[in-house]
Amino acid sequence: MINPYEKLLNRKRTWTPVKPTKGLWKEGAEETLFRCLAVRNMELPVGSFITEGLEKNVPESARKLLESNVKDEEKHDQALGYICDTYGVDEKAEQEALRLRDAWIAHPDHTLVKALTTERAIFFVLLPFFRFNGCAALRTVSADISRDEQIHTASGSLVCTELGLSASPSLDKLRKATINWIMEPLSRNTYGDKYLSKKFWLDSSDNLMYNGKAPELAETKSARMPAFFEHSNVNLPQYS
Repeated sequence: MINPYEKLLNRKRTWTPVKPTKGLWKEGAEETLFRCLAVRNMELPVGSFITEGLEKNVPESARKLLESNVKDEEKHDQALGYICDTYGVDEKAEQEALRLRDAWIAHPDHTLVKALTTERAIFFVLLPFFRFNGCAALRTVSADISRDEQIHTASGSLVCTELGLSASPSLDKLRKATINWIMEPLSRNTYGDKYLSKKFWLDSSDNLMYNGKAPELAETKSARMPAFFEHSNVNLPQYS
């Protein structure tokens, strides 16, 4: 009988990041999008959290899947790095994101709990933000990373449950500080668009953290994806 970790591993699809051409971002979302991109600096630390967790009492049946998840994080960092190469970065946001990264690394909670919290209540908020407010290239990258993150979150939840691990109040406080900083510019420019509302995204993070799902993001399942003719061929990821 296939164990749940093998089932999750079998759901994975291989894809290769590509360098995109520049498109248009939604007006009013630009500053927040640069902050979202700055948080890519946490992709590799999340991989390190998982790697460190593998050195502890991780179920042997989960090991292959978790090792695969670490490789995914490296791919996500590369894909988001290509976006930054195209659009540039906000240096001030980059520095603040590095300070937040260091706070996550220094936090004493179990590394697997830190990885799960980051992926479930931070990354799973940023990826829909990319889809609703970014360009065609960002929507495609978001969709590819989201498929991986669904598996990461499911596997992280299984492992943490098996090991009896949960996030401490102080880690939740760090999660709130992180998502508040990312979405802070939206409090100044909502334009009546719920996807430019700071409260909308903060509520999504809270619901993902406490309930494991966010009703606000139900539309993500059917969110409009870019058609092939919207892209230059260089913007289309390579699948195998």
